[in-house]
Amino acid sequence: MFALFEESGKFQAGRVMSEAESSAQVELASGKRVKVKSANILLKFDKPAPDELIREAQALAPSIELELAWEFAPEEEFGFADLARDYFSDKASLAQQAAALFRLFDAPHYFRRSGKGRFRKAPAEILQQALVAIEKKKQVQAQITGWAEELAAGQCPAAIREQLYRILFKPDKNAPEYKAVVEAARATQLSPLALLQRAGAITSAYQFHYKRFLFENFPKGYAFPPLSAPEIKDDLPVAPVQAFSIDDSSTTEIDDALSVQGLGTGEVVVGVHIAAPGLALQPGAPLDGVARQRLSTVYMPGFKITMLPDDVVQAYTLQEGVECPSVSLYATFDEATLALKATETRLERVPITINLRHDLLDAAVTEEWLTASHPGDGHPVAALHPQLAFLHRLALQLKAQREIVRGKPENFNRPDYNFRLAGNNGAEPTGEERVEITIRRRGAPLDLIVAEAMILANSTWGSWLAELGVPAIYRSQASLAPGVKVRMGTKALPHAGIGVKSYAWTTSPLRRYTDLVNQWQVIAAARHGRTAALAAPFKPKDAELFSIISAFDAAYTAYNGHQATMERYWTLKYLQQQGIGEIVGTQFKDGLVRADDIPLVLPVLGGAGLPRGAHVRVKLGDIDLITLDVKGTVVERLDLPAEPLDAEDEGEEEAVAGPIAIAVDVNETEDSSAVTGDNSGS
Repeated sequence: MFALFEESGKFQAGRVMSEAESSAQVELASGKRVKVKSANILLKFDKPAPDELIREAQALAPSIELELAWEFAPEEEFGFADLARDYFSDKASLAQQAAALFRLFDAPHYFRRSGKGRFRKAPAEILQQALVAIEKKKQVQAQITGWAEELAAGQCPAAIREQLYRILFKPDKNAPEYKAVVEAARATQLSPLALLQRAGAITSAYQFHYKRFLFENFPKGYAFPPLSAPEIKDDLPVAPVQAFSIDDSSTTEIDDALSVQGLGTGEVVVGVHIAAPGLALQPGAPLDGVARQRLSTVYMPGFKITMLPDDVVQAYTLQEGVECPSVSLYATFDEATLALKATETRLERVPITINLRHDLLDAAVTEEWLTASHPGDGHPVAALHPQLAFLHRLALQLKAQREIVRGKPENFNRPDYNFRLAGNNGAEPTGEERVEITIRRRGAPLDLIVAEAMILANSTWGSWLAELGVPAIYRSQASLAPGVKVRMGTKALPHAGIGVKSYAWTTSPLRRYTDLVNQWQVIAAARHGRTAALAAPFKPKDAELFSIISAFDAAYTAYNGHQATMERYWTLKYLQQQGIGEIVGTQFKDGLVRADDIPLVLPVLGGAGLPRGAHVRVKLGDIDLITLDVKGTVVERLDLPAEPLDAEDEGEEEAVAGPIAIAVDVNETEDSSAVTGDNSGS
């Protein structure tokens, strides 16, 4: 005897080997034996063979007209065999009964399941709604098929072009646009990205990377709502200093300036003056909401998306010729020994005499010039020679003191790079501009002066807030051991990488939200001293601070990642524009080379067996501006001394291109049919 039974929504048939009161042992065609509940057995028969019955029933089932079967069906609950006798004849065959079972089971919009092999026909109004939905689904499927055919033919439907970034990175996997891409990718055996490129959905590699970033981080665009800069109401004294800033020519958010007083008196007072939007912007105000949403300015070659609207930035930036509201740190040093004797924080207006631009001055402000007794006639900053010379001497001393704490010197082996897009003038790039890449030596005098001054301010204010019990957002690093990363938190912990006992970002409040938050806390400390913890906007263990840290960490990581992506794009574009087919570089890891003169790291073949630090000539392969990939082959080892590398080089994460992570999965399977033969072998 054979039996047809239902198990987990699938129909199977086999030989009955034994039968008890509530179950039976059934052997499938594969030889596998299964235990089947008696309630799940729907038909028992002696012939035909189980597989033959299922094949015949499956072929017959589509011929059953559902509309007619629905009309035949009684209003009360009925069995599939009852309907088969009403539809075919009162002597319906086993195949006809099984066909009725399969057809009823697959038409829940016409017939609701009431149990094993039992059904009840759907009410007329519910059926009508279901039929409308089914027709709509057919139309959607037809649209999916049509779009997929267009994609396969190398054309991109407008609907898919408009949804490109959502399809690739944050898809609704039930959306017809997504399904069309999957269907076309399967049909053409192309990856979704290659398919869309071929179809013309991606016409610009630059726009692909840029718009992907906007989609993920600025889905509503980056335009600001109409907001004005609130006035600073404090009656601030004017500082008796002549301050100057040092920034790149493209910098509009000038956060910091320096001043020097008392040269030749034995005690020199160095002023670090920070723009003070925190004196006007208040937590919870509309402008604060904008800044907190963005959390930082986004930088990329030739363009930036600012944290604050430009007119707000210009209201608080340290512009030359203006007495600018500032939070000032005054540090008093012994002029001979450079020992730090005292620090003081003031809220004041600081006269900014000049905005220096280091990219225009690095070649003129050298170590030799700074140590010369006379600045020389016609030097562009001759009037500032005494101040810059002292600041450079102080910066070297501060750096040396930090390196003692670090336990080893800071590594300035590699340069920084400046990107300039010719004729861009700060407008949103198209990706086709001519790019210029120039080297900026890390640790150049002006760079060192600014860096050490900012470290002095960030570490001094961080420690001061901790002493007063005023919470702040700190950056810390437990050690320089490989894998120990910099972390953000609310505790004043040592920063091993910098070599200070605490470090709180406070010197870029126009560009980073953490600095603005910390500036509010510093302002409270300057106003209230020992009672500042009671007056500061953020109190100890304030949950808001932890929320800000979490959001900032995520945003800052995304923004830095985008900057690295766009710098790699423009580096590869530079290779194309200059027709560069070979580079000279240093193999710093097995299979990885860092170019000597451009910011490029790439995987190479042919470098096996070469020591770390070996100089090599590399022939470049094809450049892919979508994946930002270029590979190389070592063609020559150069007879140059190996570059010294330390553990920091080996542990540092490098910008090497890899597969773009998209969210389109062409391997997702559709729901399998509910009616099967023996599937035990699958």
